[in-house]
Amino acid sequence: MSARLILAVPSKGRLQENVQDFFGRAGMPLVQARGARDYRGALGGVDDVEVAYLSASEIAAALASGAAHVGVTGEDLVRENIPQAETRVTLLEKLRFGFANVVVAVPQAWIDVRCMDDLDDVASHFHGRTGRRIRVATKYVNLTRSFFARHGIVDYRIVESAGATEGTPAAGSAELIVDITTTGATLAANGLKVVDDGIILRSEANLVASLTAPWTTGARAAARAMFDRMAAEKRARTMREVKTRFQQCDADLVEKAVAEFRCVAPFGGPTSSGMLTLHCPPDTLHGLATFLRTQGASMVTVGPLEYVFASDNPLYEALDARLSGR
Repeated sequence: MSARLILAVPSKGRLQENVQDFFGRAGMPLVQARGARDYRGALGGVDDVEVAYLSASEIAAALASGAAHVGVTGEDLVRENIPQAETRVTLLEKLRFGFANVVVAVPQAWIDVRCMDDLDDVASHFHGRTGRRIRVATKYVNLTRSFFARHGIVDYRIVESAGATEGTPAAGSAELIVDITTTGATLAANGLKVVDDGIILRSEANLVASLTAPWTTGARAAARAMFDRMAAEKRARTMREVKTRFQQCDADLVEKAVAEFRCVAPFGGPTSSGMLTLHCPPDTLHGLATFLRTQGASMVTVGPLEYVFASDNPLYEALDARLSGR
């Protein structure tokens, strides 16, 4: 059994660029030794990781089967393509890119259809008048069935779409669609609108771990190292380093600053000379600087942080908890 961790990442497009940036910021560049056509690679700075370049849907399948240990893919594909997903994978973290919504969209000409209850009425009327069930074109069969069931809609049938789903109502092959959209512009261009409560899933790219992969000692060690760098970059990105020194600085003042401005004192309270280092979120930064100066600081300096390594490793701890509970 190989000890290497298999990391599955998108093989092309904007999502691949975002993933490259994500790992690069954490000091782990994705390396393709033979260029962009190489579908196997490595992760710079972390040993025993093999990178597999796959389509987003292939990544979901690889994670479900255990062919990959960790991957980056959309939540929509996890929810749609992996039966009982919560028992086979764990979504470790939303990555703040790859945003898209899975939605129910109907023709704009359906002016009386504003919500799913209206659609239920239309579907029932259509069935009673024609003897046929209203057709819903989609690639998201499982998400559609589950969502329609929650809204009590039964008078419909699914037409699985292999191409441009948004064009099926105009082509006469479906009455409405369930599809993924980012801005809604393509839907509007095809004469469609999203019903008010028709957002099935607000999806984005997620860091996903497989619960069925062979988690050897080596794979776990590689995951721990990889997640440690991710956590260090995230801490640094969400904090600024604040430094000051003044004799009036004491433990009570630091405790008040921490409580009021959501900052942390990574190295404890002030030194004997009054030197203090704090890590502060950007939105409370100016308030903290003002507070410190009113307490006696003549100068407060602020700087960016590149990485902040801590003793805890929240991503690995979340994974370990799920693996231990299998």
